[in-house]
Amino acid sequence: MKLVNKTIDGDKESFNMLIQGRKEHIYKIAYSYVNNVDDALDIVQDVIYKALTSIESLKNPQYFNTWLTRITINCAINHLRKSKKIVYVDESNIKDIGIDSTNREEIMDLRRELQKLDVKYKTVIILKYFEDMTLNEISQVLDLPINTVKTHLYRALEKLKINLKEADLGEQ
Repeated sequence: MKLVNKTIDGDKESFNMLIQGRKEHIYKIAYSYVNNVDDALDIVQDVIYKALTSIESLKNPQYFNTWLTRITINCAINHLRKSKKIVYVDESNIKDIGIDSTNREEIMDLRRELQKLDVKYKTVIILKYFEDMTLNEISQVLDLPINTVKTHLYRALEKLKINLKEADLGEQ
């Protein structure tokens, strides 16, 4: 909390210390959206820049992590909108995130289907299952009522279940 307050007051060294401890977290969220190392690193750069230039707008220092996560999500979504490209998950991407070969096909199916979801559903899934956030934390990050988060999660899981079943039927 003290470090965040110093950062808000303009201490660049405090900002660097805060960001160093959160770069991996930012990267994981970004990668969950774009499934590409280079794009994820670009998003990390954008997040750091936006956080640095707007840190004085942070009203409650105790919500620094929530604020940073929200910036990350927005940067990732903006990156996808700007690039308007289809995200492909290939062998090298799977190796980058350290998944063993026994689950690769299942993980690739899941990531492919996750990319097809609406952004609001995809975001809830990423925060819940990739970032291990509670529903309350997700509610704070997305600035949505808890019941809306629950609804988005339920609908996302239903869509994933249906899409994955269809994928399985198509392979038989």
